[in-house]
Amino acid sequence: MRSREYDLDFRDRASRIRAWGIGLLAVAGLLWIWCAVLLLTPYEVDRAPGDHYPVSCESRLFTDRGTANDGRYDGDYCADERDWPESLAVLALSVPVSVAGAVLFTTGTVHRTLSAHAEAMRELDAIADARGV
Repeated sequence: MRSREYDLDFRDRASRIRAWGIGLLAVAGLLWIWCAVLLLTPYEVDRAPGDHYPVSCESRLFTDRGTANDGRYDGDYCADERDWPESLAVLALSVPVSVAGAVLFTTGTVHRTLSAHAEAMRELDAIADARGV
């Protein structure tokens, strides 16, 4: 295999690695959005199946001793619907996905940059050899 063919194959692999990194970062972003929705948006809870008048609950994050946190003490259903462990589990799941995505994206980018540098150096050597320098 000639060096140019190997270099093109190397760049192709680097592009695939970078694409996987972008994909994993996109998945991590979706997990962060899901966690933000769970924490920041108000929600409604049915007291029974087919309830026509659901209970309105405040968001989990922007409430200070409100319905989302005091629900168990008041006999409310809000505290059981969106519990903290679910939100934290989504956030914890996003950490390794985002780290892996960042590593793959960086690795692919560095490999492509090094390949471009090596190609530029080969071209400069070819120009210098042609001049006889």
